[in-house]
Amino acid sequence: LTLASVAMNSLLLRPLPSATTSGSLVGRVSPAAQRRPGAVAWPRDGRCRRGGVAAAGAWMEEAGTAVLEEAVRRNPALSESYRPAGLPRPNGTVLEAQGRVCTGPEQTRPLGEEQAMRVLDTILRSATGELKDEPVSSAQLGAFFAGMTIRANCFPEATQWSEGERRAMSLFWPRLVHVLPPEVKFIADPEGTIMGANGLTGPRYIGQGTAEMRLVGALREVLAGGHLGYEEIQCVLKDVLPFGSMGASSPSVSEALLAAFLIGQRMNRETDRELKGYCLAFDDELGPPPIADVNSLTHYGEPYDGNTRFFRSTLFVAAVRACYGEACLLHGVEWMPPKGGITEGQMLKFMGANTHLSPTQAKTLLEVCVQFCILC
Repeated sequence: LTLASVAMNSLLLRPLPSATTSGSLVGRVSPAAQRRPGAVAWPRDGRCRRGGVAAAGAWMEEAGTAVLEEAVRRNPALSESYRPAGLPRPNGTVLEAQGRVCTGPEQTRPLGEEQAMRVLDTILRSATGELKDEPVSSAQLGAFFAGMTIRANCFPEATQWSEGERRAMSLFWPRLVHVLPPEVKFIADPEGTIMGANGLTGPRYIGQGTAEMRLVGALREVLAGGHLGYEEIQCVLKDVLPFGSMGASSPSVSEALLAAFLIGQRMNRETDRELKGYCLAFDDELGPPPIADVNSLTHYGEPYDGNTRFFRSTLFVAAVRACYGEACLLHGVEWMPPKGGITEGQMLKFMGANTHLSPTQAKTLLEVCVQFCILC
């Protein structure tokens, strides 16, 4: 979580790990901080009335905060530099296609014949072991074919398969069916209605083990454009949580199936019941989130994969609102494919913020900053 609080304080300063997070901080700070003339009490129903740069800096130091060093900052204009070093690089050709076809019913842009041919040829060569340096991952295969299946089954005519995509698939699928793993063939044609005589794997596929069997059952509904109840979502997520650390060698379910499930839910646009299922599943795994003692809280969650084409004003809107006593919370990630755009996490980190607050730390800062204004 990243926090935008009073007068940009939390954008520029970070709490040290030793900072207290107990509930005793609600509505007050240390007596030493209260004695400082620049640490001004902020009534919940009013604005900050006075403050000073020097005193504010001293108060923040005393409260256990420090400015991030210049050495750890990176320019968000070079968004790719934020990519985690240990994260395997996806195949660029398929990733570009995913950006076009793995999106919503109105936003999807069908592939032209030339691009569709290139993508399917890349998948074929990867499956036969020819692309050692840039293979197409299982997750990419699951996401790409899930997008194609959902488009064929339930998207509006304008965003269904183009004629070029149909011709490319009719040419390559008879060869792909011999080299793709069973779970990917299931994702590409779960009911045997898309690929004709070469789509017989899907109707018979059940997965391996209890977790995959439950996931496959849910996927059949998702790939047909349907929605799930929150109980079904909870059951599926309980099988795959906690997500393994990067590079885990033995996931409980196929990466292709999990990727297809997640992107399929996104393309179908999750219902309130489905989102409730995700929240309950994560609460079961991580424990219920702490509740901040504030009068109101506005939270902002922009596209997690960032932006590349327009100005991101949310961060500054949150800071201005915070100056008027409106507690604000921003949440996101530092970098995420497929867009890999500039995120609020990158902007905050470049400004010197701690962008890795836990929910408990965010709760504490929200409660303290609503009571005190530090002008700097």
